[in-house]
Amino acid sequence: MSVLRLIFNVAWFIMGGFIMGLAWWFAGLLCFISIIGIPFGRACFVIGEMAFWPFGQENVNRKHLSGIEDFGTGPLGMVGNVIWFLFCGIWLAIGHLTHALACFVTIIGIPFAIQHVKLALLSLTPIGQTIVTKESY
Repeated sequence: MSVLRLIFNVAWFIMGGFIMGLAWWFAGLLCFISIIGIPFGRACFVIGEMAFWPFGQENVNRKHLSGIEDFGTGPLGMVGNVIWFLFCGIWLAIGHLTHALACFVTIIGIPFAIQHVKLALLSLTPIGQTIVTKESY
């Protein structure tokens, strides 16, 4: 299974994953401009790594994973997600959905389109989420 995952990740990286990973990292750099944006920027770099190699990784709500509510999964996380959505989330989601539509054109591109849709949903509300490997979840 890991060989197939590697093949899909390499094909993903070549056919658009590189661009969206860089977009996430660019959003992270923009977030690091202000002190308030540092947690958003850190999340961008973690999700950007997932955008480079998405196969075999999953995003999970931290509250469901640990059973403990923290800043990101409570009311402050909701406020953070609204701020994120207005400034960066909508643009990253549009980028992922555009790539997903282009991938859905061919049968071979459908698994890649599904990953883009998964990342588009994550880009709307990333605060309170964590990235785990499928084996550990």
